Amino acid sequence: MPAIAADGQARPELFGIPVEFILFAATLLGVALFHRHTLRVALCGLAAVVGFKFLFTGFNAGAGMAGFGAHLGHEWVILSNLFLLLVGFALLSRHFEESQVPAVLPKFLPDDWKGGFLLLVMIFVLSSFLDNIAAAIIGGTIAATVFNHKVHIGYLAAIVAASNGGGSGSVVGDTTTTMMWIDGVSPLAVLEAYVAAVVALFIFGIPAALTQHRYSPISKDPPPGMHIDWSRVVIVALILIAAMAVNVLVNMQFAASASRFPFIGAAVWAVILLTVAWRKPDWKVVPGAVRGSIFLLSLVLIASLMPVEKLPAASWQSALGLGFVSAVFDNIPLTALALKQGGYDWGFLAYAVGFGGSMIWFGSSAGVALANMYPEARSVGLWLRHGWFVVVAYVIGFFVLLLVLGWHPETPHKSAPAGVALVTTASQNQEM
Repeated sequence: MPAIAADGQARPELFGIPVEFILFAATLLGVALFHRHTLRVALCGLAAVVGFKFLFTGFNAGAGMAGFGAHLGHEWVILSNLFLLLVGFALLSRHFEESQVPAVLPKFLPDDWKGGFLLLVMIFVLSSFLDNIAAAIIGGTIAATVFNHKVHIGYLAAIVAASNGGGSGSVVGDTTTTMMWIDGVSPLAVLEAYVAAVVALFIFGIPAALTQHRYSPISKDPPPGMHIDWSRVVIVALILIAAMAVNVLVNMQFAASASRFPFIGAAVWAVILLTVAWRKPDWKVVPGAVRGSIFLLSLVLIASLMPVEKLPAASWQSALGLGFVSAVFDNIPLTALALKQGGYDWGFLAYAVGFGGSMIWFGSSAGVALANMYPEARSVGLWLRHGWFVVVAYVIGFFVLLLVLGWHPETPHKSAPAGVALVTTASQNQEM
């Protein structure tokens, strides 16, 4: 049976595939091939998808400008939060770098490859309670210093994987797990994702650390006369505390209002602006962060326009597949659809959609944020070639979880699906 468009007519398809998906795939292929022009490719792809829906299918909320406006009204909080967080955390990264903490850290890390692996472990732990964008940026900032600004692309992929894996089993560590928590899934139900994530950490972390050590060994000693600027350390802490506190408060107490305003991003910027007189931020990083953020938001908006009305039947096979899909598709609507469908083992789903985006650099907001710092990472080919161990780690971690705990799907965790719409819009925080 052909898909139905917003106007009730059959949706245009090519070889049985909705044309919107083909346009999205072409956009992602363009990003992969022309990684020096990713922003232009993403904006052209967005224009093509929006134009096609104007002419042929309409939008979920209706046809024409009214339907598009209603769609943007539904998505603007997600987009605003991501934009504010990405640009705000770029300034946070510079505060952290200028605090000199990354420069003195080599004193406490082993001098060989184990230092690089320990840094990945630190990022993994940080991401269990921090935004995964922040964990990736902090890790990338430290790596730039301790490896003398020569960070291998494979190690960059490992930083993203550590930040995404660390949040996969915590309901405050990733947008997708927070969505599950708000929707009524027990925090203990997603905790089992750490069985897979910890296994994956060792599988991708050790080869990444060895590769980085061969490429540029860790600095043995900090430069002489280096002193920590504790004022900047405090500012970084205040930004992170504000983001975490507002995230938890809004999602637990004011979930309905979370769909109407980007509270998390606004909290980050409130601290940045209130502390300007104390320590001036490095405003020079803003233009680059804005360009990278617009690229990510273009892909997120394209993904939100895809006709994904249903998922395959809930099973461990479909959960495994969703991890690969999340490498190129926004995992927020994927998670919302899975919650509406029900019948998943939520620990498996949390690991799949949380960790899966690490396999490609634009598959998660943490990856895009790190690529803003390291533009050489904006190549899908190089990312897959040098970060192949992330893909292997995802698959092995998933099957270890399956063998150790088994697939135990839960019955629908609530009787009515009406709250799913709330989930889709109420959890605007860290990662896609």
